[in-house]
Amino acid sequence: MKPGLVMVLPLMPRVMEGLAPLFEIHKLWEASDQDAFLAKVAPTTRAIATDGTRGASADLMRKLPKVEIVGSQGVGVDAIDLAYARAHKIVVTNTPDVLNDEVADTAMALLLATVRRIPQGDRWVREGRWVSKGHMPLTDTLRNRTLGMVGFGRIGKVIARRAAAFDLKIVYHTRNIQTDQPYVHYPRLVEMARDADILMVIVPGGATTRHMINAPVLEALGPTGYLINVARGSVVDEAALIKALQQGKIAGAGLDVFENEPHVPEALIKMDNVVLAPHVGSATHHTRNAMAQLVVDNLKAWREGRPVLTPVK
Repeated sequence: MKPGLVMVLPLMPRVMEGLAPLFEIHKLWEASDQDAFLAKVAPTTRAIATDGTRGASADLMRKLPKVEIVGSQGVGVDAIDLAYARAHKIVVTNTPDVLNDEVADTAMALLLATVRRIPQGDRWVREGRWVSKGHMPLTDTLRNRTLGMVGFGRIGKVIARRAAAFDLKIVYHTRNIQTDQPYVHYPRLVEMARDADILMVIVPGGATTRHMINAPVLEALGPTGYLINVARGSVVDEAALIKALQQGKIAGAGLDVFENEPHVPEALIKMDNVVLAPHVGSATHHTRNAMAQLVVDNLKAWREGRPVLTPVK
């Protein structure tokens, strides 16, 4: 008899097809009464499949007391209660590395689109203003600019390599200095914001990073500075960001993530100096398929009694 697996939300066909021979899949999102559904499948369920946004709460794992592994599609694990998982010896896996290049590409695209106002130029053409008003206003530049990396993990380093090709000066803020890196380290974020022209946010979400981009940091970034966020919406104090943009305390922002996704504040939507994307950092066929396959490979390894490939420590 195959062990049960609760799938929290619809995942890619590759996940469904890869796990079907290994598990009895229980689709949580289809249940009208999820508590009753979980109570019914709990006796035979030993695994959970989810993603980085929906995660796995302590409440969910508590209702499935025989669960031994959570396989998540995504690198972020802030939506998974890791403390509960560790306390109950539940293995947690995610899908790092396979999305590094894609997210880095998105980060650079968002940076360029924001500073050079590419979406605004698109609208200028489509709305006929090139004809009626002539050339659109000049934009800012990346020449002689400093990029402050907020976080410098796997993805941050890949972004930095791309940014170096644009001749950006790179500095970074992390809790601890990385002695193998050639870039200047700032132990205090507000000081880096003061010296940087652009802040690139690529830190994990969760309680320890919530609203680390706050009013003092934005004030330090200054009226010619830009904020790019490809991390988690929770990292930025959205109300403080809106206020800073409205008051001209920073020049603009490029945002792929938001505090209450998929709901984006109307104030941000109306601003012409903000570029918005619907959390698409890794959203290509190539990379999402690779992420899906890693979910399958992790759960398959556990099912066969082998070490999982990418455990969350």
